[in-house]
Amino acid sequence: MNLNINTPIAFFDLEATGINISTDRIVEISIVKVHPGGKEEIKTMKINPTIPIPLESSLIHGIYDQDVKDAPTFKEASRELYQFFEGADLAGFNVLKYDIPLLVEEFLRAGIDFDIEKRNLLDAQKIFHLMEKRNLSSAYKFYCGKTLENAHSAEADTVATYEVFKAQIERYTGEEAVDLLGNKLGVLENDMKKIHQLLNEKMVDLAGRFIFNNEGEECFNFGKHKGKTIEQVLKEEPSYYDWMMKGDFPLDTKRKFTQVKLRSFNKG
Repeated sequence: MNLNINTPIAFFDLEATGINISTDRIVEISIVKVHPGGKEEIKTMKINPTIPIPLESSLIHGIYDQDVKDAPTFKEASRELYQFFEGADLAGFNVLKYDIPLLVEEFLRAGIDFDIEKRNLLDAQKIFHLMEKRNLSSAYKFYCGKTLENAHSAEADTVATYEVFKAQIERYTGEEAVDLLGNKLGVLENDMKKIHQLLNEKMVDLAGRFIFNNEGEECFNFGKHKGKTIEQVLKEEPSYYDWMMKGDFPLDTKRKFTQVKLRSFNKG
């Protein structure tokens, strides 16, 4: 079937030197731009990342240093890519957590403000998670190896949930929880308060350096100020802002930090 669209959609995928959006670089980009009416354009480019490609990454995507030594850098290709993406919504698989943040970061490094505010962001992985069976019966079968009888009976569902939860704790205790960007969130422990904290963090920036607390305030999610609000840190240690601005943090993280600082300043 044809997509019902009024503006183009750019489906894209990135291969990179790694999964850290602040330090890693794109080594290949492929875009399928679908126009209203069904016309399709495909652009695939190797990119010289200007840094060595780790062997473990090359073994995954098959791209080695010698394959990109004569390719353009992202900065050299940025105008061409920007024009190809122009006016298009963005789509892909897991693009919200990885590809879009990395693409935005690369454009910012090239001096281009790649605005995503007015674009629709479409993630096939999110649709997959929303639409395929991820219910209690599926979890009960996966974790406990049992068929849930009398599903949607309050008692049966409650007992099954309890068994699933116990099985999850038994299976994952001691394992590191890692998000799709490769950020380590903490080790899962048989400790309810720690599980609560692990499950209920909300990101402010794409890299998850800041999160919202229960009051909706932006807080640090790393380092010596973890748990403190950004406004509190700006008051107690104003120089921390300069340290982060000069540090090896994603540009998106720095931008969010600056936005909170400006808002705090305007509040007086």
